[in-house]
Amino acid sequence: MNTDMTKGPVMKSMLLFAVPMILGNLLQQCYNIADTLIVGRFLGPNALAAVGSSFTLMTFLTSILLGLCMGSGTLFSIRFGERDEKGLKEGVCVSFLLIFGLAVVLNVLVFVLLDQIKLFLQVPGEVWASMRDYLAVIFCGILATFFYNYFASLLRAVGNSVIPLVFLAVSTILNIALDLCFVVGLKRGVAGAAEATVIAQYVSGIGITLYSFLRVPCLRFGKGELRGIRIHLACVKEIAGFSVLTCVQQSIMNLGILMVQGVVNSFGATVMAAFAAAVKIDAFAYMPVQDFGNAFSTFIAQNYGAKKEERIRAGLKGAVATSLVFCVAVSSLVCVFARPLMQIFVGGEETSILAEGVRYLRIEGAFYFGIGCLFLLYGFYRAVGRPGMSVVLTVASLGTRVVLAYVLSSVPAIGVVGIWWSVPIGWFLADAIGIGYYVARWRKG
Repeated sequence: MNTDMTKGPVMKSMLLFAVPMILGNLLQQCYNIADTLIVGRFLGPNALAAVGSSFTLMTFLTSILLGLCMGSGTLFSIRFGERDEKGLKEGVCVSFLLIFGLAVVLNVLVFVLLDQIKLFLQVPGEVWASMRDYLAVIFCGILATFFYNYFASLLRAVGNSVIPLVFLAVSTILNIALDLCFVVGLKRGVAGAAEATVIAQYVSGIGITLYSFLRVPCLRFGKGELRGIRIHLACVKEIAGFSVLTCVQQSIMNLGILMVQGVVNSFGATVMAAFAAAVKIDAFAYMPVQDFGNAFSTFIAQNYGAKKEERIRAGLKGAVATSLVFCVAVSSLVCVFARPLMQIFVGGEETSILAEGVRYLRIEGAFYFGIGCLFLLYGFYRAVGRPGMSVVLTVASLGTRVVLAYVLSSVPAIGVVGIWWSVPIGWFLADAIGIGYYVARWRKG
């Protein structure tokens, strides 16, 4: 069922669209937590560190494809708002060919450069063997990741956030079941955890692809219609403009995180394991507001295409209030329950890992409203045809984070805690820039 967000109550339509996206990614985070728990409990701290570092790398690689898909999805939302079905279908053809080709190239490159990853991420020798085994398998799922994210973005662009949730739920349940089978039952180690993930990814990727072509009328090509599609240079440029800039934004974001992972790794396996567990909790905590930002972006894009400025203003005010309330509530919970949350992944005897993870969570968790605001700014500027501004905000946030992480952690009196403090400082700097730009443009208008 597709949702037209250019009509009806503003916040109700936005929240109803956002809820399946939030539930879907909470399911995904549940899988990530289950994966970390199974590896940490059954394979030990070094395996946990290996899978944690691999997760950061895979998040970066996925962000390249996700950014391209999200950028295309924004343009699809605008076309949907304009009621331009022909333009929508032409965009689907162009973006699919472009992004699929890039996904293939990326897949080849990561296998070629597999052994160079150790040097880039400063992975300790005792962790690298397990990490290499995991990566050699997990890289096989990159194309599956493309298929799922592409068609999920496409379906959400036309107001359908339920079907991506269904396929993600199937994938998550299958993934956890296979994890238990391969890691606990068959004793296949970290490679087994990776195999479980790849199988589940292909199930969801192929499934959502077939559904999109067979069951969604505005995306289905009639007899002879595909041959009648003419790809215009203007369409290619427009798709590339939205997709590449959004990809750059997502890639910079996760490249910064990857570079921070390198600094974390230089502090040894204990800090790596603490970071691996705490990051899962961190991502789980603010994931709903990230998805709400993406739903907000689709709402703004559809109404931008339909030229409904009053709905855009109303949506902006409601989204800011909703995000702020949610972030304050979650910050309170994470700060209070930091230690019990860490003990989900780490045994009570691992006192140094627990202490570092708790310190990370209490620093990050106190400032979630900073990243909540940033997600709304990303979504807004992408939706109104200024994805370049999202790139600027990402550079400001992640550039600050990376520089401060390296500089502060090198000071003996500060050490690893400097890495943790660099994150909220980066969030608030980017927020200030994004809000300042919006106010200046609004006053000018």
